[in-house]
Amino acid sequence: MEEQVNRLVENTWAKFQNTPPAERLLIAISGIPGSGKTTLAITVAARLNALHASQTSTSGPAVFLPMDGYHFSRKELDAMPDPKLAHDRRGAAFTFDGEAFLKLVQQIRLPLINSDPSSPPVPVLYAPSFDHALKDPIYNDIPIPPTARIILFEGNYLSLNKSPWSDIAQLMDELWFVNVSFETAGARLVPRHVKAGIAANEELAWKRVHENDLVNGQEIMDSRLDVDDVLESREDESWKPVE
Repeated sequence: MEEQVNRLVENTWAKFQNTPPAERLLIAISGIPGSGKTTLAITVAARLNALHASQTSTSGPAVFLPMDGYHFSRKELDAMPDPKLAHDRRGAAFTFDGEAFLKLVQQIRLPLINSDPSSPPVPVLYAPSFDHALKDPIYNDIPIPPTARIILFEGNYLSLNKSPWSDIAQLMDELWFVNVSFETAGARLVPRHVKAGIAANEELAWKRVHENDLVNGQEIMDSRLDVDDVLESREDESWKPVE
């Protein structure tokens, strides 16, 4: 992992140096469930901010923005035509509010400097987070200030060749994909599902992995857009998904 992360950090930092002050650098990191994409996004963001801190005392420019907050709430799943299917398949593309996520990315993509001096200053934007204890999003929980100029988006479907995900991908400067075997991903997901209370035991967790997570993973693999970089997720602890 270390060699791959170092390469990404170096390349991203170099690209950021050539990004005009009124613009942001947007990177989408995708992969199947359990690939370690969240770990990668958090690590890269932290190292970019450490690089920045070594040169200046201003706040770091990199922000990690997970897609999890755009899960439809349980109440919204209840209102779907087949509520049982919606709850059973939670985590599938149709159980995310992709249109709302697209709107946020469109806002983030706007220039950071208003051409009209009389215009109000660029506002702080807010994204939702996901509370695994409540099993629902928390709205307006992640601030994205104007000083956040490198946004590392992370989510399963950010390179999916289906609207609105493909529309989101077009707004990105780079697409990264974390590749992993289904066997390794499943072995990582089972303990996470048990710990989060998604499954009562390992047997039921494996059932969910096979009937939901890896079904979603196959769609992600089959309908993936061309990406700028593919990372190989290793079977070591450094790629272990964030709890």
